[in-house]
Amino acid sequence: MAAGPAEIVLGAPAPDFRLAATDGRTYALRDVAGERGAVIVFICNHCPYVKAVIDRMVRDAGTLMGEGVGFAAICSNDAASYPEDSFEKMRDFAKRHDFPFPYLHDETQTIARAYGAVCTPDFFGFDRDLKLKYRGRLDEGRATPPPPNARRELLEAMRAIAATGAAPGEQIPSIGCSIKWKHGRG
Repeated sequence: MAAGPAEIVLGAPAPDFRLAATDGRTYALRDVAGERGAVIVFICNHCPYVKAVIDRMVRDAGTLMGEGVGFAAICSNDAASYPEDSFEKMRDFAKRHDFPFPYLHDETQTIARAYGAVCTPDFFGFDRDLKLKYRGRLDEGRATPPPPNARRELLEAMRAIAATGAAPGEQIPSIGCSIKWKHGRG
């Protein structure tokens, strides 16, 4: 089922976290933030929307990280109900797609709730002061690739935020599968 993000609250501070990653380390927000900003994206392994964007997301994450914008992905899905989103499967997924960023496990779903994440993928772009400036999509691709010469919306937005600190005027929400909440609670 496709879901879109909740209302955007630009300027909100990034909620802190301390989560285990597929690389065996534990990361806090400050560990993944770059000097010019950060992107936190909620994804999972089984969602067709994530599968459709993952390679483009990894490419753009690598570019942003090279430009001083930190990047991390978080899986918050209920792995008991969706075994493909288990921590072990997260390791496989990160390795298979050669993630250059930490892939974090939000087993309690506390961090997804703190961010107001509702779908996978759900992108949150923060400025150097870790204030929310972008809550849009990666690009115009959904469960299929974008058309040729499509804008790289997340990349362009984060470059502008890093350069000026200003939020882009146009932000088109991401859509994807709803986060799979434990006990059906959203």
